Order: sequence, then structure tokens, then C-alpha cells
Amino acid sequence: MSKSNFEENIENLENIVNELEKGELNLDESISKFEEGIKISKECNKILEEAEKKITILLKKDEKIEETDFIADE
Repeated sequence: MSKSNFEENIENLENIVNELEKGELNLDESISKFEEGIKISKECNKILEEAEKKITILLKKDEKIEETDFIADE
């Protein structure tokens, strides 16, 4: 799998899901597509984790700029 951007990965993952949902693939093809989907999913997760690490919030406090890590609400 070549390194592609997040949007391309999501589009590829959606295509795989659609193919699997149609139910027209034999078992071997389905397993192969599922494995490919897992790889793409892991790559998307890695891209998101890297992006989250880069996100920071600048807060102005006592006329000083503080940089703090972004913490997503779950």
C-alpha cells in the first residue's frame, strides 16, 4: 500500500466496505478485502494520532502565551 493521504484512505476503506456489504465476493476475496481494510484503518488511525499530537491550544494567561496540548473530549 503506497503512502496516501487520509481522505484517499477513507475513500478506499469505504469502497472496500461497500464491496463486502454487497456479498458478491467469495470467501477468499472477502478475507483479502477485510485484511486490506484493516491495514487502511490502521494507517488512518496513525495519521489521526500524528495530527492530534500536532494540535495545540494557545492560551493567553497573565499576558503570557502558554502552549498546552490538545485533549479531545471522549
